[in-house]
Amino acid sequence: MKKNIVRFASILLVASLLMPSVALGSTGSSSDDGINEKFGLPIVVYGADLTETEKQSVKDSLDVKNESEVEEISVTGEDLVNYIKDGDSSARMFSSAKITRQDAGKGLVIDIVTEDNITQVTAEMYENAMLTAGIEDAIVEVAAPKKVTGHSALVGIYKAYEVSGETLDKERTDVANEELSVATILADKSGIDEAKVSELLTEIKKDIAELNPATKEDVEKIVQDQLTKLQIELSPEDRQLLIDLMDRIRKLDIDFSKWSDQLNDLSKTIEDKIGNIVDNEGFWQSVKNFFNNLIDSIRSMFN
Repeated sequence: MKKNIVRFASILLVASLLMPSVALGSTGSSSDDGINEKFGLPIVVYGADLTETEKQSVKDSLDVKNESEVEEISVTGEDLVNYIKDGDSSARMFSSAKITRQDAGKGLVIDIVTEDNITQVTAEMYENAMLTAGIEDAIVEVAAPKKVTGHSALVGIYKAYEVSGETLDKERTDVANEELSVATILADKSGIDEAKVSELLTEIKKDIAELNPATKEDVEKIVQDQLTKLQIELSPEDRQLLIDLMDRIRKLDIDFSKWSDQLNDLSKTIEDKIGNIVDNEGFWQSVKNFFNNLIDSIRSMFN
């Protein structure tokens, strides 16, 4: 029996060494370098339908410890109508965000700090839509106190960006919202992996930036080429949604040469994420196999 206990302890030691260590920390915390006096205080925008308890939960998630060191605003259904043509002024707003402006060239850093509560929109989807809306060079942290889709956070980001002194093109914000809607439809209804949806949208937009299509037919060819390249099958209805969206993007007043560089950076981020998913699948399969063998070994000790 004593020998069995020693063997069991040895197996547990090996198991602990095989399991990955997990470091929890902020990805792009806005408080590390102090307040950037060029852009003013970070702006925290709360969904207007949060209760006081929910609002405090969001504050905790966004690390708002001293209200004098942030500018706090709320986003309402009226703001939704302001930025989105077919917005509903009675819409309920819960997802919230903290926006910290950065110097030109820093790019966008998106951190969904309550990942379990933002159920449809990924960091890459936010970044893609923000680039379409004309938002760049900022750290954006998104939070919600309960499970929500995450769409209202984007409207809050628009409002915070304008409060900080910038002016956004309403056509671009409307198209960006449509892009976010199409992305979540493709991920939810069509069953495509969220990272794959972000990759598809980014690659199509890169082609639009580089090829400068002149007609909707040219856009349709770009869309089909990327669907074929990425081995994604869509229903005719979803494919048309994508073509219509990208044709609207083609018509936007955008410096496509600059946009191409930004999209290349996002594309690299998505590729790395997809690679990590694939790698992790292999790793966790090996962990599963290890513990299956471990259970068999433990059973054999006491038989």
